[in-house]
Amino acid sequence: MARAHRDVDVTGAEDGTVRITAHPALRHAGTHDDAAASGPDFTRAVLDVAGAVLSWPVLGDPGPPSAEVHDTGRAQQWLWALYGERVAAAVHDRAPGEPAVIRVAADSTALAGSAARLGLGHWAARWWPASYTDGIPALEPDMLGLELAALTHRCQQLFDDDQPDDCAAELIDEHRAALEPLIQWWRSAPPADTARHLESVLRLIDDAADSAGLDGTALRRLRSALGPHGPAGTATRSGAPLARHDGYALAAGGPPGAGGRVIARGSGTNDWRRYPPGFVDAAENAVSWTARALGARRRIEVEAVAHIAAPAAGVLLVAEINVNGGRPGRVPLARRDDIWTGGADLDLDRAAGAVAPRIEVGVLLPGFDPGTGTGHPGTSGEAEGRVGRDAVRTLVRRRLTAAARPLAYDGSPHDASSGPFLAETAAAVIDEQY
Repeated sequence: MARAHRDVDVTGAEDGTVRITAHPALRHAGTHDDAAASGPDFTRAVLDVAGAVLSWPVLGDPGPPSAEVHDTGRAQQWLWALYGERVAAAVHDRAPGEPAVIRVAADSTALAGSAARLGLGHWAARWWPASYTDGIPALEPDMLGLELAALTHRCQQLFDDDQPDDCAAELIDEHRAALEPLIQWWRSAPPADTARHLESVLRLIDDAADSAGLDGTALRRLRSALGPHGPAGTATRSGAPLARHDGYALAAGGPPGAGGRVIARGSGTNDWRRYPPGFVDAAENAVSWTARALGARRRIEVEAVAHIAAPAAGVLLVAEINVNGGRPGRVPLARRDDIWTGGADLDLDRAAGAVAPRIEVGVLLPGFDPGTGTGHPGTSGEAEGRVGRDAVRTLVRRRLTAAARPLAYDGSPHDASSGPFLAETAAAVIDEQY
């Protein structure tokens, strides 16, 4: 059977790097290639591999990845297996600074499918927009972590000794708490496609653990379950392996001590790039604020809906407040029940007279925030960020719908983007049960 081909452009740079641009992979609805490549970082999946960084668009057909190759010698260990011999030869032949663009046909390979799935898994671990208010369930991190370990092991040809994404052993060790639930799920006679997917992941985990010399009770139980008798055992569950988190209800009412005359209120900007995953509910309207007049004082109170996994103490999450385009100020936020809340006195511009103050609010974690100009309140990228976030929500809702009614996914490395992750299947099944 003939392999499918897609064209990529191979270009050299003065510093010796070589860029592989996969045009079909960069194209999604309503954008040109350049716009897609420079869009918000939460719309791209990225993988750090030997001698290069690979990237795929999340919102469109992934196709072959684009690549920034900074060490062509190290990259040759995987280039041919990922793109095919023609692309590997074109990269090898690029002389430093040679500006000519060569268009080459890339093969559709098994490694390309597995790599795209691994990149998407890392994207989900960082950018999945879990939201109580939007009805988007969170992905169970231990379950996703183990599948990432399995995919990393499958993609070992991409790595050598010093890539942060080459972390199968570390992922198994960190997320081994999900091994027993996964085994029980496999034993519970799930649908055939889910059972095949579970077995594929579990066998890859077992092989990766054996290669890394890992041991422990959970891994020994896994090896026993994968023995010649297969997944025989008592079916303890008929659906997903983990129960949904309960007891998470939105706090109602204003913050303690709220009072005075309301001057203005509104929603802030919830830019996912300004804090780590698991801190703030991903809904667009998760950040809200109220400005009040307390006698001669003017005060703002900020609330942000907390993610279900948000830390309760010891965190320096802050609100950034900009009044009438002036210099932004920061207000510490503390978690109370299921919201982050904080307040501070405002210095309103009295020259504005009767005109209502223009107040812009966002939340961030100091030291994690990427800086201005990336979609923050009042910047040119704010509208682009909102459009990108809406597109990502649409994507994950579509994936969850598909995961609840799975097609014939068999763990094949070619089924890179359409097949659900185990964590998606579990989230979708549990969500339907409640």
